[in-house]
Amino acid sequence: MRSEKPIASLSLDLDNKWSYLKTHGDPGWESFPSYLDILVPRVLQFLSERNLTITFFVVGQDAALERNHSALKTLAAAGHEIGNHSFSHEPWFHLESEGRIEEEIAAAEEHIARIAGKKPIGFRGPGFTFSNGTLETLRRRGYAYDASTLPTFVGPLARMYYFLNSRLSGAARRRRGSLFGSLRDGLRPLRPYRWRGETGLIEIPVTTMPIFRLPIHLSYIVYLSMFSEWLALRYFRTALALCRAMNLSPSILLHPLDFLGKDDGVGLEFFPAMNLNHKHKLRLVGEAIAIYCEHFRVVTMQEHALSIAEASHPSVASCCAPDPAEPR
Repeated sequence: MRSEKPIASLSLDLDNKWSYLKTHGDPGWESFPSYLDILVPRVLQFLSERNLTITFFVVGQDAALERNHSALKTLAAAGHEIGNHSFSHEPWFHLESEGRIEEEIAAAEEHIARIAGKKPIGFRGPGFTFSNGTLETLRRRGYAYDASTLPTFVGPLARMYYFLNSRLSGAARRRRGSLFGSLRDGLRPLRPYRWRGETGLIEIPVTTMPIFRLPIHLSYIVYLSMFSEWLALRYFRTALALCRAMNLSPSILLHPLDFLGKDDGVGLEFFPAMNLNHKHKLRLVGEAIAIYCEHFRVVTMQEHALSIAEASHPSVASCCAPDPAEPR
């Protein structure tokens, strides 16, 4: 008799068009252009067809704008968890003072609570940023988990690609100097753990391929599919098989551009795979998610965190965050 599938989580960082433009250093972001009215119904239909309930990390600025309320409220109405993705979505978030970090988290928290009907208990830093100040603020404000770490060595390569496809000045590049993390992040734990001991905040890393620490989030799978769909899906299946073999409960990440294509007219051509049609992406992401559900019981980040909290303390590692002044 086969045992129950191990638990795994699925989340989507609901970065809006303006936040991508802002990070890329492009003009026009100040008017907060949005694709949520296109994206949210499409993602909700995708999840409903697969009977999946996931976590959406929402940017506070979007929750603050009344024109986004209708789209965002449908996420909570469908039973999905709403997490905090900061208010301003600035990848240099970790460099701010603890007071400024608290302002960002609190402002997003307030607006998200109005949309979702309850305060978020999970946080993911923009651009996978984290610091002692962030973790301390989350602990003080009663958050159950953080999900900001990406244990991979390829962050600097991703940052270089991003800079090569941008028109950022030297000062703007320096401010974004830790975008996507550093080589040292590849040494961080893959398994969920607690920061600073048994009662610390739970960290659920964005899972990368065990042993090799290569990205396996869906945007990367879509990018690989531009060379070979078979190879992209085989790569994803192999990564999940390694997770099963190592008894690792993964947490896989989605992004809006996994569901948007060139036919949607949203621009953002500087992102890989934005030359693909959205139906092509939906089919590919659907195949990848089917593989995920074949291996694991897919739940929200909140349920994943609860399963970790209920685990015996000796099985949960502890770790310390870097000082924000240190290079990441």
